Amino acid sequence: FIDQIQQWFDQTVVNDEDRMSSFYQSFAQGKAKDVQDQLTSILAETISILDTKARNEEKENFYHGILLGILSFKGGWSVRSNQESGDGFSDISIRIDDADLGIVIEVKYAESGREEQECQKALRQIIDKQYEESLLQDGIHKILKYGIACNRKKCRVVMATEKIRI
Repeated sequence: FIDQIQQWFDQTVVNDEDRMSSFYQSFAQGKAKDVQDQLTSILAETISILDTKARNEEKENFYHGILLGILSFKGGWSVRSNQESGDGFSDISIRIDDADLGIVIEVKYAESGREEQECQKALRQIIDKQYEESLLQDGIHKILKYGIACNRKKCRVVMATEKIRI
């Protein structure tokens, strides 16, 4: 299983620099629709619906792991999983080196037709639990917050209004 994942990352992430560069750039520029389209494309081309065959509460972990792996390949990004921040643990937090920019991502599994509601739930969790706090303490002033809901090979990506603190 680990060998299959490594092979997939080598073929999809490492060897497709233009595609992945565009994906990372979309994240950093707050282009939620582009992130959604690109992530859905990646999922459609790489995973099997059998990969998500688990109890609903465990499916979120699968998507979290896939996204974490993809984002971790970006040079110049400090990507953290389940970092304690505010009143909880954000799924994924990113500090972009040489930029006053951070990203907080909350991933949810969504039943078909509930993707938008789960994205809103994810964003509410980021805000209510103040997951941006550790980035703010690191001196980051611009923080993009993403709620991502996945179902099978599709995802929905919604971004909260960015919070800027001077």
